[in-house]
Amino acid sequence: MEDNKMSPTKELAEKLLLDNAKTARAACVASVPKAMDFAEGYKDFINAAKTEREAVSWSVEAAQAQGFVEFDPAKKYNPGDKVYYNNRGKAICLAVIGKKGAAEGVRIAAAHIDSPRIDLKPIPLYESNELCLLKTHYYGGVKKYQWPAMPLALHGKIVRKDGSEVTVNIGENPGDPQFCITDILPHLGKDQAVKKLGEAFSGEDLNVLVGSLPLEAEGEQLYKLNIMKVLNEQYGIVESDLISAELEFVPAFPAADIGFDRSMVGAYGHDDRVCAYPALQALFDCEAPEKTSLVVLADKEEIGSVGNTGLCSEYLNYFVADLAEAEGLNPRWVWSKSSCLSADVTAALDPTYISAFEPGNSTYLNRGVGIAKYTGSRGKGGSNDASAEFLGWVRKILDDAGVLWQIGELGKVDQGGGGTVAYDVARMNADVIDIGVPVLSMHSPFEVISKVDLFAAYQAFKAYFQAK
Repeated sequence: MEDNKMSPTKELAEKLLLDNAKTARAACVASVPKAMDFAEGYKDFINAAKTEREAVSWSVEAAQAQGFVEFDPAKKYNPGDKVYYNNRGKAICLAVIGKKGAAEGVRIAAAHIDSPRIDLKPIPLYESNELCLLKTHYYGGVKKYQWPAMPLALHGKIVRKDGSEVTVNIGENPGDPQFCITDILPHLGKDQAVKKLGEAFSGEDLNVLVGSLPLEAEGEQLYKLNIMKVLNEQYGIVESDLISAELEFVPAFPAADIGFDRSMVGAYGHDDRVCAYPALQALFDCEAPEKTSLVVLADKEEIGSVGNTGLCSEYLNYFVADLAEAEGLNPRWVWSKSSCLSADVTAALDPTYISAFEPGNSTYLNRGVGIAKYTGSRGKGGSNDASAEFLGWVRKILDDAGVLWQIGELGKVDQGGGGTVAYDVARMNADVIDIGVPVLSMHSPFEVISKVDLFAAYQAFKAYFQAK
């Protein structure tokens, strides 16, 4: 008879050592069916919400369907009540009132809903050599060489001088025209080929092709005039209206399953809507938590969280203060007892670029939601660096709920780095840690995530909101 008893050494290793890969494989297989189903809703969301404005609109509609109502700071709310505050259509706070209210602090999941993209300049339209183009100014940390020779869609809003508004979404629906940034043919690309990768395209090279026919008339600027004629007929705008517009070029293709096993999702804008969606769904499934639970979806993270819709603004602070004061509580004391999961993506180890990672301290696809105790660059510059006490508590609630999770850093110490909204919330004296979905090809027009990790993020946020 075969003896299946462990050797003393192996038994000690099982007890004392961490084996992320072995633990993750078993949990990953068990969660696949639910993860596959959950990803279908996520793909619908990310197709519908390619900009921060669209993400807020989608969130408001989904929240209202779940019984959320617009927040009234003058009203008294009861446990289980669901409210939201829409900040200028570009950021949103949502809350479910807890059984204990805000007396012992609130629990926050903070994600951002802006992504790297191509914005228009204030005066963008011009013609050159019998073509009509738009001048752009890229937004966030893009690799400029990734954006030419790819179908683009135009999303955003135009505000006319009289205050009336036009919503723009061109290039997503069947039959829509699309747009592109051109690249030089390899036959004539000798000068480009000898440049460093980061210098092959400049910001001023990212001009979007929008037309090639002149107006049938005599005169000057007939190519530009023909495009403005089309825009005037379809949207009732004149060229000066483009000055007061927020128009963004984004990839025109939809989200897609990746791999023969359909285990991954490829899409534009996973960073950071892949964390926004599971955080929202977790809050929607949170009927009456012990502590008041919040989700904040912020704008402008990709350029430093600036402006009145980024988390450098006070709107989240004001929202928490209003909740606290409605219960007769001092907002400062509420903040000091509060906690936050900074719900932002992290870099998944990519075997093609293994030299940029330290494998023992990296996050991997299919090992679950990724925790980052600190972000920043090199010497933890610009990092929140969560406390050991808070990290220990987060570990416990995730393990108690059976959530698949991992921990890692954003690549090698001196390789580079990045930041999140964590320190914007931590400045309010709350406990904060970064937790999010690992991503391949981050900041590219087509990022890749694991469906298992996406579902694990939902489970993590739900466990956090429901923890005693």
